[in-house]
Amino acid sequence: MKITLSHPTGNRNVRAVITGLDKAEMLSGFNTTLAANPDALWIKLLPQKIRTEWLRRSYALPKAKIHTRPLLELARMTVPKLGYTDSVKHEKGWASIDAIYRDLDKSTAKQLVTNKFKLDAVYAYEDGALETFKQAKKLGIKCIYDLPIAYWKTVKQLMTQEADRLPTWAATLGGGINDSDAKLERKTEEFELADVVVGPGSFVMDSLPWYSNKKLIVSPFGSPEFDKTLNGNLYNLKPTHKPLRVLFAGSMGQRKGLADLFAAIKKLNSKNVELVVMGSLLAPAEFYRSELTDFTYEAGRPHQQVLELMRTCDVFCLPSIVEGRALVMQEAMSQGLPLIITPNTGGADLIDEGETGFLIPTCSPEIIAEKISWFLDNRNILSEMGQKAKEKAACYTWDAYGDNIAQGLTQYLK
Repeated sequence: MKITLSHPTGNRNVRAVITGLDKAEMLSGFNTTLAANPDALWIKLLPQKIRTEWLRRSYALPKAKIHTRPLLELARMTVPKLGYTDSVKHEKGWASIDAIYRDLDKSTAKQLVTNKFKLDAVYAYEDGALETFKQAKKLGIKCIYDLPIAYWKTVKQLMTQEADRLPTWAATLGGGINDSDAKLERKTEEFELADVVVGPGSFVMDSLPWYSNKKLIVSPFGSPEFDKTLNGNLYNLKPTHKPLRVLFAGSMGQRKGLADLFAAIKKLNSKNVELVVMGSLLAPAEFYRSELTDFTYEAGRPHQQVLELMRTCDVFCLPSIVEGRALVMQEAMSQGLPLIITPNTGGADLIDEGETGFLIPTCSPEIIAEKISWFLDNRNILSEMGQKAKEKAACYTWDAYGDNIAQGLTQYLK
């Protein structure tokens, strides 16, 4: 069995899939934009920060299996720094992420024309699958569609509702509410051409059109491993004489429920709670301060430093309206933080109620405030809950994520 997988940036879940397929001897090739060779001399000569960034684009695969298309991605990374921001404008920019997905999709489709690799299936992701799937269908090759976030109709419906409910936050909702009809039609056609749909949890799968008769493979994302060199006693003991540090991490918009969290903090109005917000601004900084004056802002940072910040906090809150499965939840749990999350985060299975955290409805500042208040009143068991959260997160590994997908595809393709 042979499968080619394509994705422009090769993020953490993509890496786990290609590793799982390669271990199962199913991966014929990986099509992406950039792939760094860690043994290259020029990379070793780069400053540490730049070298670390480049090495994020290296893959544990034989070079013969990696096919790159770097020019547009390099432009996306560099041209805006020269002041040409229109080049990456949503959908319309010639070096936008949309353009890069489409370019790699077309390139992969051309690669299929002769089917010289004798493929059984192609594996592609939302927004980067249409031309690949069209060509695959002509050749009788199966189409595997990875959907890491809810199906677009669910996203648009929920985002439209949020824009109506909280119009001042509408600008922070992101592309899901601004996608053109052409882009949405493309998503629909991709889904309709797919033979298999892969998703990270029930929220994504429940969002699929009810008429779907496709093979569905559900595999939850993995968690980072806890650093065993840390002092366990210092790590587990949570101070009770300081304000309760509630952490939010992610893009700072209402798709992730930040407006509801702000409202909850205002409702609590307690000096015993410190809200820590880490992430990328989707509006001017003044907007957020006008919505909530008193919170601690932390800029984005490398992954290990994110984990370090998490260990300084007590509780993680992500009251999202739409996700696929937010990786940051398991990252927080792996560092000993119990959760306050909505089912729409895709992480309902992470919650053992009152033990690893709480599952709350969307759009519910009152209930967020209630749960934060509960943690304030029960700080004596916070360390125990943190340990249970860490143990729960450890049940989800990246190896299992990739292996589950490989096993599901083996059964299907046989």
